[in-house]
Amino acid sequence: MKLQDQLDAFKAAFEAGQLPFKLAPSDHELLRQGIDELISTEMANNALSVGDRAPEFTLPDTQGNPVSSQQLLAQGPLVVSFYRGGWCPYCNMDLQALQAVLPELHDRANLVAISPQLPVNGQQMQQAHGLTFPLLTDSDNSLAAQFGLRFALADELVELYINSLGIDLTKLNDESGWTLPMPARFVIAPGGDIIYAEVNPDYTQRADPWALVSLLKG
Repeated sequence: MKLQDQLDAFKAAFEAGQLPFKLAPSDHELLRQGIDELISTEMANNALSVGDRAPEFTLPDTQGNPVSSQQLLAQGPLVVSFYRGGWCPYCNMDLQALQAVLPELHDRANLVAISPQLPVNGQQMQQAHGLTFPLLTDSDNSLAAQFGLRFALADELVELYINSLGIDLTKLNDESGWTLPMPARFVIAPGGDIIYAEVNPDYTQRADPWALVSLLKG
C-alpha cells in the first residue's frame, strides 16, 4: 500500500471514531480548520524550492553527536525530511515509509529526518519503529525557519493539543514556544543546491518516498 493510501485510511478511521483514541467532532473540525488556515497563508509557496541554495547546518542526533550537512554532502546527495514529532501518527508512518526505501537509497544518498523534538524522544522513535537513519533536533525550529517551514500554532490549537490530545510541545521539544515545521522533503545536490522539494501545509498529505528513489536513480 502506498504511503498516502495508509495516511488516508488512518485519517478516515480517526475522524470516524473507529480508533481507541477519540476526539469530539468539534475537535476534528478545529484540526481541519487549522490545516485550511495554514494552506490559505500560502507559506508553502514561499518555502525553499528547486534551484534554491540549501542552508548549511550542524544539528545533534539522538545521541547528542553533531551531524554536519557539509560532511554528508561531501559523500553525495542528501535527503532532508522535516517532520513534526513522534507524537504525530502521520509522521510515524512517513518515517517508516522512508525506512522501507532506505535500501534503495543506499550508495545513492544520505538521509536525515529533522524535527524540534528532544533527542530522547527521537531515541524512542528509533527503537519503536526500527529507524536506522539519523533523527536530528532542530532547536526552536531554527533550521525549519531558514527553509521557510516554521509556523506558530493558533491559540485554539494549543488548547486543543493540551486538553484534548494531551500533547505539550514545550515539554516534548527543544524550545519554549508553540511552533512546528510544515512537513517537507528536500534533496540537496553535493554542491548545495536543492534538486527536489515537496512541502505540505496539510500534515495528512506526504510525498511518497519512492519519488526520491526514482529521482536519485535517474
